[in-house]
Amino acid sequence: MTTTDDLLPATRARTGTLVGYGRVSTRDQNLDRQHTALTDAGCIRVFADKLSGKNTERPELAACLDYLRAGDTLVVLSLDRLARSLHDLITIVAELRRREIGFRSLHESLDTTTPAGRLMFHFFAALAEFIRELIVEGTHEGLAAARARGQRLGRPPAMTPEMVETARHLLTNPTATVSSIAKILGVSRATLYKYVPELKTASSASCGD
Repeated sequence: MTTTDDLLPATRARTGTLVGYGRVSTRDQNLDRQHTALTDAGCIRVFADKLSGKNTERPELAACLDYLRAGDTLVVLSLDRLARSLHDLITIVAELRRREIGFRSLHESLDTTTPAGRLMFHFFAALAEFIRELIVEGTHEGLAAARARGQRLGRPPAMTPEMVETARHLLTNPTATVSSIAKILGVSRATLYKYVPELKTASSASCGD
């Protein structure tokens, strides 16, 4: 779990280079604006991903993170170009800090190499933890309420009571077989045997199944 300690100032001075990262969500969008802004900010190299909305892989981001060295600073045009969620952002920045790499977002004027930037990320980390706690608390309350109403939790049963009753009714037909009953109900033979044990006896006595 990421803590605020992960975002404390690293001991190494920022003597390295500025490296940029850009991303657009569709192939129709142009990266020129981001590339120009990052270059103007002093980045000596810019990595960029062009991804569809459904593509979660970011190969250029992975290459960028691998390229960075202690003392360098990663620069993006805006926070949403780097991360898809607050949790994603905190995770990436915390990992950069552990590697003694700075982070800067131009639009939000965030810079973890400065006291004000680190303070802002302390706030982000605390907010992310608060959101996680709310989700966990809400989930627990929802489960407790469901139990109080007598609802079954977890994976639903393969056969409902109505299906079991139907299987038993079909069993009274001397021409019915376990295979035919399973096919009618849309379950496997093993499931039928589990929920209607008496079918085992009927199957043993039947020559047609």
